[in-house]
Amino acid sequence: MPKVNPIAMPKWIQQRYAVLWSVKKDKPFNHVEIMKILGEKEPILISVFISELKKAGWLESQLNPDDARKRVYTLKSPEEIFLNMAKIEKEEIHIKQK
Repeated sequence: MPKVNPIAMPKWIQQRYAVLWSVKKDKPFNHVEIMKILGEKEPILISVFISELKKAGWLESQLNPDDARKRVYTLKSPEEIFLNMAKIEKEEIHIKQK
């Protein structure tokens, strides 16, 4: 279960996710590719972006098979994110009703 409520995801994260999804869809990518796609020159901002996506459950991370010091990322589809959001909302409503 995500540690961050994806419904409360900051707009800047949502916008960058949308741009990245439009280019990569469910294809793997690395940190450098994210910087190029988003036109970002500050690696720390990309690291924060990746961290927020992972905490919300919008991104999966694996070790790069060619270089174990690096990571390869894959986005979850918008459909999967929305289904997860609906599940979280349903659980929260159920808890409030108790």
